[in-house]
Amino acid sequence: MTVTTSDATRTAEVLSRPITLNGLTVPNRIVMAPMTRMFSPGGVPGEDVRSYYARRAAAGVGLIVTEGTYVGHDSAGQSDRVPRFHGEEQLAGWAKVAEDVHAAGGTIVPQLWHIGMVRNDGEPPFPEAPAMGPSGIGADGTEGAGKAMTQADLDEVIAAFATAAADAERIGFDGVELHGAHGYLLDQFLWAGTNRRTDAYGGDPVARTRFSAEIVAAVRAAVSPEFPVIFRYSQWKQQDYSARLAETPQELEAILAPLAAAGVDVFHASTRRYWLPEFEDSDLNLAGWTKKLTGRPTITVGSVGLDGDFLRAFAGHGAELGSIDNLLDRMERDEFDMVAVGRALLQDPEWAAKVLDGRTAEIRPYDAAALKTLS
Repeated sequence: MTVTTSDATRTAEVLSRPITLNGLTVPNRIVMAPMTRMFSPGGVPGEDVRSYYARRAAAGVGLIVTEGTYVGHDSAGQSDRVPRFHGEEQLAGWAKVAEDVHAAGGTIVPQLWHIGMVRNDGEPPFPEAPAMGPSGIGADGTEGAGKAMTQADLDEVIAAFATAAADAERIGFDGVELHGAHGYLLDQFLWAGTNRRTDAYGGDPVARTRFSAEIVAAVRAAVSPEFPVIFRYSQWKQQDYSARLAETPQELEAILAPLAAAGVDVFHASTRRYWLPEFEDSDLNLAGWTKKLTGRPTITVGSVGLDGDFLRAFAGHGAELGSIDNLLDRMERDEFDMVAVGRALLQDPEWAAKVLDGRTAEIRPYDAAALKTLS
């Protein structure tokens, strides 16, 4: 597949449209997906982090979602190089990031994160970062791998998310994203595989959603009414790509409806291949179903921009379905509202500008081996 002049013009027209998310107007439909970097010693984002985000904002990314940032709870994370969204020095660093992104013409939200039972064997946990989750079950299904959270634990984590959101608005961010995907804490509650609780936070899909919905409600109450709250979720887990929260649209609606009612403005539906249908008898992907079921704006994501032919899928994995025409057709019929780009933006910080300017032939193809030298 090659991208013709007419393709490039259509791409620019579709993706350059502004969109309003609650009280925030984003200049175009391109989102920078959150990607963990571990470049913040002591949890403090420094000058290199500021430059990393501002460079991509200056090149036309409409909305930047930061890498995951730990909320202010002892159990939230274990790495000393992952940024935190609490602490005077850490928040001062983030305020400068937001300032630089705004100066470059972009908008930015922090992704607020608690890893729960997920632990990286290569990164020794802090003594004060105990593994805890809904039932103390490890990400790999190991029983007794950590602590089952008490009501006091739940209340403290809810408060930590709310405080982080309030701090985000106070220091100049444009909204917040809550990380409820990929097998981390909020997702551990949503998924029956890790949530074996018998109290009000476990059982059927609605009960498993209660913890996340309480976090959303607390965040919503902690920020101004027009401040956008984004919720990222996924079916898959980092340790189990075949895992699913919902097998049917009805099950998915049972999970999403309480979150929307609690105050989610935008859903960020994380998939590994955006063009794949989520359920039988429909071409809608996960973001499409989410919008249909909730009426909320949605962000799609999954392997966008990962080859030299711009948006074509990996060879042998549905090249036609993953083509740029397919993406644009879906956006034009409002299946979803925005598209998040991850690794392609790591490889080429000018990716958005080249797309919006019709210079797709200049895009640098993704090369995982080269990423160690990129910033």
